[in-house]
This record gives sequence, C-alpha cells and structure tokens, in this order.
Amino acid sequence: MRLDTPLIDLNGVGDKHYKSFVKNNLHTVKDLLYYLPRAYQNRGDVKSLDQEEFYDQYHSYILTVGTEPKAVSLKRGRGLSMLKFKAFDETGSVNITYFNQNYLKDVFHIGATFRFWGKVSKEKRTLNLSAPSYDAIIPDRHLAPLVSVYPLFSGINQKYLSKLIREIIANVPLMMTDYLPESIRQKMELCTLPYALRNIHFPESEDALDRAIKRLTFDELFTFAVAVSSMKRSVARKNAPIMRDTDVSPLYSLLPYEPTNAQKRAINEICTDMCPQNAVLGMGKPMSRIVVGDVGSGKTLCAEAAAYITCKNGYQCALMCPTEILAFQHFDGLRDDFDKLGIKCALLTGSTGAKDKRAILGGLKSGEIQFVIGTHALIQAGVEFKNLGLAITDEQHRFGAMQRAALSDKSEGVHTLVMSATPIPRTLSFMMYGDLDISLIDEMPPGRQKVDTFVVDEGYRDRLNGFIKKQVENGNQVYIVCPSVEEKKDDIDNVYDYNPFESLFDNDAPPLKAAVDFTEELKRVFPDLCIEFIHGKMKAKEKDAVMMAFANNIINVLVSTTVIEVGVNVPNATLMIVENAERFGLSQLHQLRGRVGRGKDKSYCVLVSDAKNEKSKERLQIMRTVYDGFTIAERDLQMRGPGDFFSQGSSIRQSGDSGFDIAKKCNDSSFAMKAFECAKLVLNDDPSLQKDENKSILEKVNEIYSEKSNTIN
Repeated sequence: MRLDTPLIDLNGVGDKHYKSFVKNNLHTVKDLLYYLPRAYQNRGDVKSLDQEEFYDQYHSYILTVGTEPKAVSLKRGRGLSMLKFKAFDETGSVNITYFNQNYLKDVFHIGATFRFWGKVSKEKRTLNLSAPSYDAIIPDRHLAPLVSVYPLFSGINQKYLSKLIREIIANVPLMMTDYLPESIRQKMELCTLPYALRNIHFPESEDALDRAIKRLTFDELFTFAVAVSSMKRSVARKNAPIMRDTDVSPLYSLLPYEPTNAQKRAINEICTDMCPQNAVLGMGKPMSRIVVGDVGSGKTLCAEAAAYITCKNGYQCALMCPTEILAFQHFDGLRDDFDKLGIKCALLTGSTGAKDKRAILGGLKSGEIQFVIGTHALIQAGVEFKNLGLAITDEQHRFGAMQRAALSDKSEGVHTLVMSATPIPRTLSFMMYGDLDISLIDEMPPGRQKVDTFVVDEGYRDRLNGFIKKQVENGNQVYIVCPSVEEKKDDIDNVYDYNPFESLFDNDAPPLKAAVDFTEELKRVFPDLCIEFIHGKMKAKEKDAVMMAFANNIINVLVSTTVIEVGVNVPNATLMIVENAERFGLSQLHQLRGRVGRGKDKSYCVLVSDAKNEKSKERLQIMRTVYDGFTIAERDLQMRGPGDFFSQGSSIRQSGDSGFDIAKKCNDSSFAMKAFECAKLVLNDDPSLQKDENKSILEKVNEIYSEKSNTIN
C-alpha cells in the first residue's frame, strides 16, 4: 500500500463503493487518510441506569446481558423482525431492542458484558434502549474513549468507512515520512505526522487527540504561510510596466461625490506601486495589492482609478468577478465613465453570444478593447491580450490563487489588484493576505444609512412573519439566510466537536434551519409571495438566474445560505433575517447585514437565535450595537480566535473546500502567529527551500498548488 494506491485496489472496495468515493473526490489512499472526522462520540463518559438526568441523551452504559435475546416477527411489516433482551448494571435493568438484526442473538450471551452507546428512555417504570452501538468488554482490551464520526455520502456508512481507514492507518508509518524539520517540531512541541493522523482518526485519549489536532492545525497554517510568502517573493522578482501618468483628476471630475480620504489614500498607494520612484529602465516590481474595506466603503472607485491609470498609459486592464450578475453590475456602473474618458470597455461572461465573443476576443488581441470586465471566462483558453498591464479580481476570497495567477499570466509582468469586502483584524492581515500589500479603507462615505439590528428568539416568529409581509407590501424585498442547505440525516446530538483550544459546539444549540426545507415552510405561510432559495451546491447558471430574478424584483423573498454574503447589489432589499444566528461568526453576520441598506428606504437586520449559551448571546449583542466592520472583526478575534476568519465565518460545514479543515477551529491567535513566524524563519534562511531538510516542505507546498488550488486566497 502506498499513498497513491487507488482505493479500488483495497480489500473491501468494490466498483459500487469506488464510484461513491470518486464522486466525492476521494481517489487514493492519501485522500482517505486526510478525510477527517467531523466529530467524536464520547463513549468514555459512562453513565449508570439510575441517572435519570441523562435519559434521552446519547451516553455510554456498561451493561451485562441478563436474558437470552428473542427474535419476534412484526405482523405489520412483511419480513420485519425485532430482537429483544434485558441487560443490567448495579443500579437497574433496561430492555434492549434491535430491528432486523436477528444475527445479533449469536453475539449477546447471558453474562457477557458490553459497552452500549445510545439513548435510554423511560416509559412508566420501564427503561428502554433502542438499537445502541456496542463494544464487547474483554479483559486486557482497551476500548477507545472517543469514537470518530465521519461525514457520510451515498453508499458509505460509518462502520465500513471506519474499518477501511483503520486498515490504511495500520500502514501509515510504512509509507509516510514527516515533512517537518525536527527543529521546528521540537520548537513547537509537535507530535509526528503518523502519530497525528492515527489519533485524529482513532484517538487513544483526549490528550492524544489534542496533540493530533494541534499538529494538523500547525501543518495547515505553516504550509499556507510558506506558500503565500513564496508567492510574494516570486512576484517581487518579476518586472512590470511603469505607469508614468498617474493623474486621476479627469476621473474625479466625473464623480457626483468627493472621494473619502481613505479612498484617496488607497488610490495613492496604488499609484505609488504602479509608478515607483526607484524604477529603472522603464520597468518596476509588479503591484500586488489588496484593497480591504467594509461593505459600501467605496472599493470599486479604487479599482476604477487603477484601471483608468493603466489604460491611459497604453495598457489593457481586466476585472474578474465571481458571478455573472456581479460582472453585469460592474459593467453597467463603470461603462459610462470610461466612455466619457475615451476608453473602450467590453463585458465577457459565459453567456456572451458566439458572435459578440469573437468580436471581444479580437478586440482584446488587437488592443482595441482596453478594459474588459468578466467572469472566469477571462481565464479560458483563447482569451489573449495585446498588452495586459493590470489584472483586478473582485471579492477575492471567491477565487483561488491559481485563478488569480491564470489571469495575471495572460501577459508578462502584470500588476495585480484584488478587492475584499471582508474586514479582518490588523493582527491577522499578514496571515490572510501574506502575498499582498494591503490598503485599508476604514472610512465610510457620508450618507450611508445605518441598518437597525435586532436579536430575537423563536417566540417572535409570528411578528417576524408580519414584518416580512409588510416589507413586501411596501414594494421591498427580503433576504433570509440559513446555516445549512438541507436537513441533516443524522442526529446532531449524538456527537460533539472536539477542539483542543475550546469547543465551539453548543450542546444546547437549537435545531438548524435549512434553506431548502425552510423555503417550503415559508411558501405555506406566504402562498401569495414569490419565494425561492439559493445555495452553494447549485450550478453557477442556476445561482445567477435566481440572483438576477431577485435583483429584478421578480422574487419577493430569497432564502439562502451564505452564498449571498458578498457581491450583488440589490438596493430594493430592506430586510435581512439570519436564522440560527449563533452559528455564524460576527464578521460574517456583518457581511450579511451589508446586503441591505443600499437604497433609499430604511433597512433592518434581524438575528434569530434560541441559543441558551451566554457566550453566544454576548456575541449577538455586539452585532446589535456595533456597526464598524473592523471593530467587529477585532471583537470576533478576541472571542472566537482566528479560525473563524479561515473558514469565512461559520462553524457549520458547508460545501466548498476552504483548505483549512482543522485550522478553522483554532481559537488560539498566538499559536497561529507562531506557525507563520516559523515559516518566515525557514524562508529567511532558505528562500528557495533547496536545503535537504527543507525539500520536503517544498514538496508539501507544491501539493497545495496542485491539489488545493483554492486554499491560498
């Protein structure tokens, strides 16, 4: 067995199982080795049968079989059967039941002792335990206190997946070496990689799981830091054209408003990057800058100014957006200004007709088109520029480094500008944007209205529905955001997320609202309204069609996951409702709130939460009283740690690979900083990672580029 061994070659993996694995992007032994548990069952926490306060909750019980199991046929169901027997501990007895598992009568013999995991329920004076998991108690055999629970998919169950991974884990020491230099491992007090992988899947103890998560968290942060730092050093070695004429006053004269001081400062930083004072022979270092600002702070003007400078100096500019509707909105907003400035613009998306596309491609190749706005279509084969000077990407976290690089690589020595509406703490900025210089727009234009924010519980549901109806009757629209796409098929209370820094899982958390199911519920409540949903699992064209219909006021209420947190401008939307608000990070809630309050009408944000956790309540009260994105980001860092920013805010797993499977749970800022400091020390000593002890680091970083191109954002 090797890391690159196809899963189809393993014992027990047939064609049907293999197709399920491939469909979920699991092809090799290595893929399954890094398919990590989503949570752990705490089976080491054993209760006794007389502890009534733990009934109807998942717990472990050490019980001895007291009667022979009896199989009973169920008259109502053809071929259905039930196996029943009694078991006891020192405090009482319980009836145990299994359905359609008559073979278990050969497992449970009178006098045999087992560790059962399940929910004990009480009916009158009788205790019942239905279909519990079980482990035989055998002398000198250690039972794991924590049992992994994996994310499942069609055709794969927990028992099968666990058995397969256990087989792989048995071979890990034989096929995997630790890429980290011993000096770093000792300095950070980290366990070896094989130990970490073994204990992340099958923890020997809570302490072993602590050590495993700490090591794998460090790996994600460290390799990310090395990758982005290497990228920045690589860009610094290239040459880019100098934009001698950086006078933006002609553009300013077209504006119906005066730019803020923060906008002017950012534009001046862009000008300095593109026309450095120490440039030699007409070529300088490429600009590699990100403009970070709150929703509505005016980042687009900075991009417009950079594009104008590029075009007036005889070069071309490309602005890439994550969705068609956002590309359309940018094109509509910028075209008039550039027409007046004598600069020819074009829009290129996946839906551009064949005839128009040929004309645009010809115009870009000849240089006739100076400024093009588009989607991923800009990085497709066949798109050629005469002299691309500047590549701009909007909503940068929706693009991977490889996509950004693909646009910049359309020409030699291209300046790069990216924009982000996600304010982050200044202490984290070098981690999140390690390959980019940062311009912060920390000032809002005058006149931007404040969105009144309220925190309510389910008791306000009827009044909230009345408020939704009132907004629509007034001609406005409503966003409703849910933390998940569909109802979970497994019980959320039979597991807990184990975090070595601090658990984010709230055992008293209310059930999750799911976008698809909640949409159907709302349609029953509001039969006369047009209500639709959108989520990240939908195809791009489907999402664009729904967002276009919402932007055109065809849809009254849009139920969504966080896919709408950034981007599209719908001034007519005046109400944002966030369900299970306790499940989102503060910065993400702030992004969602920024989707409303963009028009002339008064706007509102309602955070719905039944959470009993005091920390959750405190966090939501911050949203009610604080409106500055950077202040919120700092408070978020203090309360939740940096992991919230790595995962784009939510502790709920949604579709998409952020590249930080474990680091997004990290609540320790100092630990994250140390990982980045280690990367800096290594690169300062060996910038190209050519020393023998660092070559394995280089190989690991190359894996990030080739296998997880969306990691570095």
